[in-house]
Amino acid sequence: MTRWDFSWPRSAKKDEQERLFSYLEGRFGIPQRLFDDYQLFRRKSSWHLLRRTPQLTTVSRLKTSKVGLRAFQKIGEFVKPTTRFIQIFGNAATRAKIEIDEKQLLRLTAGEGLSFDLELGNGYVILTLKGGQILGLGLLIDGRVRSQIPRKELRQPMMEKIQSMQTGK
Repeated sequence: MTRWDFSWPRSAKKDEQERLFSYLEGRFGIPQRLFDDYQLFRRKSSWHLLRRTPQLTTVSRLKTSKVGLRAFQKIGEFVKPTTRFIQIFGNAATRAKIEIDEKQLLRLTAGEGLSFDLELGNGYVILTLKGGQILGLGLLIDGRVRSQIPRKELRQPMMEKIQSMQTGK
C-alpha cells in the first residue's frame, strides 16, 4: 500500500470504485476490467483516474492537489462522468450511445432538446457525431436529450467545421 502525502486526494474506497465502474458497465457497456490498471482518487465531489505505475510510490511524496484525469463529478445526488473521460473511454461503450448529425448538434448547442425513441431509461447518454467522433454526454429524460457538453468543448474549430459542412464551403 502506497503511503500518500496529506496533500494528495485520498484513494477512493473499494466500494466507491466498484459503484462507479459498475455504473459505467451497466449504463454504457464499458467493461470494468478496462480500469484494472488504474487507481481512483477522490477529492471533495470529484474522482480522478490515474494509471498505476511503479513510480507512484516515488511521486506520492510530492505536494499536490490534483492527480490524473478528472473522471467523475457528483452533481446533486447523481454522479456524472466528465466529458474528457467519456471522450477517452467512450469508444469502449456498447450501449447508451446516440449518433447525431451536424444539424442536431447545432440544435443541441442552441439549447434545444432532441426527441429519440429509445428503449433506454432516463440518464446520461454518449453523444457521437456521425463518423464516430465522441462529443460528450447528453441527458436523456423521457425520450428527450439535452446536451451536457461544456461550451468550451464546442468552440471555434469544431463549430466552424460543422457550419462549413452545412454550407458546403
